[in-house]
Amino acid sequence: MRKIYLIIASIFILTACSAPTQNTDMGMSMDGEPDGPHTSVEWQVWAYSTAAPEFIAEGAAVYDAPGGNLLREGTNGWTCVPANPRGMSDPENGWVDPHEAMPACGDAEFFKWVIAYFNGTIPGDVMEKDGYAWMLHGDMGEDNTKPMVLNKEDAAEGHWIESGPHLMRMPKDPASLDGMTTDFNSGEPYVMFAGTPYAHVMYPVGDYYKYQDQE
Repeated sequence: MRKIYLIIASIFILTACSAPTQNTDMGMSMDGEPDGPHTSVEWQVWAYSTAAPEFIAEGAAVYDAPGGNLLREGTNGWTCVPANPRGMSDPENGWVDPHEAMPACGDAEFFKWVIAYFNGTIPGDVMEKDGYAWMLHGDMGEDNTKPMVLNKEDAAEGHWIESGPHLMRMPKDPASLDGMTTDFNSGEPYVMFAGTPYAHVMYPVGDYYKYQDQE
């Protein structure tokens, strides 16, 4: 799984840097879920691209999976992809909903961060500046203190968070986040993976506590 994510992240960096000039018209509204199977191109483009605000989503490149197929070319240097490393609970019928897919729409610097994260190297060594990614469908949860913990039973007590909609900022210099809160119940921007090379800021937006109650 780690190797697959490294491959697709490399592809995304090239995609974002080249910013293709043509875009496929999917004939869909960003406001409503398309009818039809969740394995369809139309549904996938809607589900993954709406992880970002519409002004970004409408011009983003979209892939169907890590290491998968390009569903729609982009025009603005952003790329959207389903990012749930657990995989689908029902592969025959596709993702149950966008939340299960955990789509992320990121810029080129974000995907440099992703490569380093899954390779166990230092993101700041390859990043030129801070990277950003939107996840407006939230995620399926992880330990806020320790990277790579994706099961609640393995998380440190009180540190599991299943996020609702949010924006992430991956800093080139994690030390710049020193002093920020790590309390995900505060409602304020907070740091995930504090004290590690993978520290980044989570910016909660509306309905952030949709999947886990605020304490």
